[in-house]
Amino acid sequence: MQLPQGKKIFFASDFHLGIPDKAGSLAREKRICAWLDRIKAEAHKIYLLGDIFDMWFEYRNVVPKGYTRLLGKLAELTDAGISIEVFVGNHDLWMRDYFTEELNIPIHFGPVKIEVNGKKFFLAHGDGLGPGDRKYKFIRAVMAHPFSKWLYSWFLHPDWGLGLANYLSRRGAKHEGQHDGAFKGEDREWLILFAKDYLHKEHIDYFIFGHRHLALTIPLANQSLYVNLGDWINYNSYGVFDGQAFSLNYFNPHE
Repeated sequence: MQLPQGKKIFFASDFHLGIPDKAGSLAREKRICAWLDRIKAEAHKIYLLGDIFDMWFEYRNVVPKGYTRLLGKLAELTDAGISIEVFVGNHDLWMRDYFTEELNIPIHFGPVKIEVNGKKFFLAHGDGLGPGDRKYKFIRAVMAHPFSKWLYSWFLHPDWGLGLANYLSRRGAKHEGQHDGAFKGEDREWLILFAKDYLHKEHIDYFIFGHRHLALTIPLANQSLYVNLGDWINYNSYGVFDGQAFSLNYFNPHE
C-alpha cells in the first residue's frame, strides 16, 4: 500500500461499547463518532483492532440491539470511500458477516501483516498471543470454534443467548473503568515478549495491539516499535501513521 499525499492510516481499539451502563456507553459512542468525524478528511484507511463492543454475538438473522450511531457512522465513511477493517477481540469474537454485508467492512479473526510506504506492520487485537495463559487460549479456541457458535445459537433464543453473553462479558475489572493491571515490565508483558520473539523470524517496523488497555509505545530492537493502543474508557487514544512515522494520540472532543 502506498499512501496518497496528505492521507493517513488510523488505528483504534477497545471501545467496549455497552458498559458500564446505557448512559455511559452512549456518551462514549458519541465521542467515538465525533473522533471519526474529525479524522475522516485525512483518513485513507481505519483499522479497529477489537473489542469494539463489550459483547457481540451474531445469530444468523439477529444482531445485538443498539449502537446505531457508530454503525451509521461507519457506513457513512465506507460509502464515502474510506476503507475500514475490523479485528475481533476477546469480547466480540462471535462476529459473523454482518459488518461485511451491511457496512462493507472486512473482519479479521487473527493477526494480519501489511506493508505501507515500505514499513511493515503486524496488527492484532492481542489476546492469546505470546507465552503462557494456556487456560485462556484453550477456552478461546473452544468458544471461537464454528461448532460452538452453532450450538449456542441453535439452543438459545436470542433473548436468552444475548443476555447470558452480556452477563459473562461484564465480569472483570475493566467494567469498573479500571485497567487490566498495571504495566508489568517488558520481561513480563506477553505481547512484548511475543513481538521480541517474532523479530527473530522477520523484521517488523510496528507491532500494533489492543487488548491490554494500556496506551504506550516501546522501542524494540532494530528500530522496531511496540504499540498498545490503550482504550476509550480511560484514554480516548488512537494511533496514526502519516506515511513516514507512527504516533499515539489522544482525542479531546473540546478542542
